[in-house]
Amino acid sequence: MRIGVISLFPQVVESVADFGVVGRAIDNRLASLVVKDPRDFTTDTHRTVDDRPYGGGPGMVMKAEPLKAAIDAVRNELGEGTPVFHLSPAGKPFDQRMALRLSALPAFVLVSSRYEGVDERLVEDSIDEELSIGDFVLSGGEVAAMAVIDAVVRLLPGALGDAESAEQDSFMQGLLDHPHYSRPDTVLGREVPAVLKSGDHEKIARWRHKQALGRTLTRRPDLLRQMELSDEQRKLLDEYRQETGLKADTTPGVSLQVENDEQTD
Repeated sequence: MRIGVISLFPQVVESVADFGVVGRAIDNRLASLVVKDPRDFTTDTHRTVDDRPYGGGPGMVMKAEPLKAAIDAVRNELGEGTPVFHLSPAGKPFDQRMALRLSALPAFVLVSSRYEGVDERLVEDSIDEELSIGDFVLSGGEVAAMAVIDAVVRLLPGALGDAESAEQDSFMQGLLDHPHYSRPDTVLGREVPAVLKSGDHEKIARWRHKQALGRTLTRRPDLLRQMELSDEQRKLLDEYRQETGLKADTTPGVSLQVENDEQTD
């Protein structure tokens, strides 16, 4: 996979290639990273990349011309037709489904803007989609670009030491991940759940799925509302509620009703 990034601070973005999963993937030639600075595509002495907004208002707006030139330069290296994504609070939410979609591409470009944003004419001319990593504002798109790169690269075959690690990640099945425990048996006065030491893989898998469902119910009920739960999953959720003393009204909008209309909450 070839990834291009447009950024005024290329050193920041390039640092993602120096560590962890992304660094190993690049070292192993599973991915490559090309970063271009729009300043290198300006034509004036001051290397100007921003200007005042039409209509007035605070801040500055990134100019279309140097960004367009930088995008074209990256596309020349990665291939014509490479999709370009602008990281913006106004973009579509970037989630695990989007990460999976990008991981199937041979190449893509991320535009990391700053200031008040970019000239809208660049978006209309050169941006295929706008992406947002959350409902908050950053000083620039570099952190967002690094988050996207990390989320996508770790999905590439061979990027992780264990292929099952990615398959069991949070959101891969639409749920948050189950709790994890390591050695020793007792830490901070708390013991590892007995089922995890039982050696019964079927019971362990059931317990983990129950915990993933319960954790999603209490922390991200919006994810469950997007799922069609099976009868078994509803039973697991009911068990979780009973075991934890969770009240039904703490998770509005999530029905635990099974097909025989037996109301479990």
